[in-house]
Amino acid sequence: MLSVEETLRHLRQAKLGDNNSKEILIKSNSLLVKSIVFRFKNKGVDYDDLYQLGCMGLLKAIYNFDESFGVRFSTYAVPMIIGEIKRFIRDDGEIKVSRIIKYQAYKISRFVEEFQLKHGYEPSVETISKSLDISVEDVVLASGSNKMTVSLYETIDDGEDKGQSLIDKIPSKLSEDDVVESIYLKQLLLKLSERERKVIMLRYFRDKTQGEVSKILGVSQVQISRLENKILKRLKDLAK
Repeated sequence: MLSVEETLRHLRQAKLGDNNSKEILIKSNSLLVKSIVFRFKNKGVDYDDLYQLGCMGLLKAIYNFDESFGVRFSTYAVPMIIGEIKRFIRDDGEIKVSRIIKYQAYKISRFVEEFQLKHGYEPSVETISKSLDISVEDVVLASGSNKMTVSLYETIDDGEDKGQSLIDKIPSKLSEDDVVESIYLKQLLLKLSERERKVIMLRYFRDKTQGEVSKILGVSQVQISRLENKILKRLKDLAK
């Protein structure tokens, strides 16, 4: 186990491209990843796949962690790891394909998203193939395996439910307490300015990094960091 000081030192080095520090952080947090993966053992996904997803979430936490957050790295990493696994399970459609193709499709989707954010355009099939070491044929096959989806907000055209969205037909699994907390959170967010709400929505509901938010809003990452801390403090005061 690494001390807090050692963890911060390796985080700084990993962000500078030090692969050794990155491997040390992954190894020292492997038990954390495994403990989270255990929660999803009955979700129909192989353990090895879940562990790889957990490690991807951990890597995301490594690259996005900011010391100004004022929390331990492990505290910050937990929701990132859970989010990566839940996102995969959520996006797993009803049309069953092999887990290898499904996992490749997930990796391709993440690569395309990051590439487009960095370069401003989508990568070619050849670029994806070379970057992920996947054959062109497999890139095409995996990319096509997750195309047959239907939006939950698509409206129903006939029957008694005409005009309703599909999402309205899904029964809620939220408890009464969950609903109350959700309503309370919405009330708090309404007390923020439009810009402040956008920052919170992008960071905590759209899973965007501070760097991504700064590009969307056209300001520096330092400004987003300061604004986020200010907003969180205000929300805490409002919640008292």
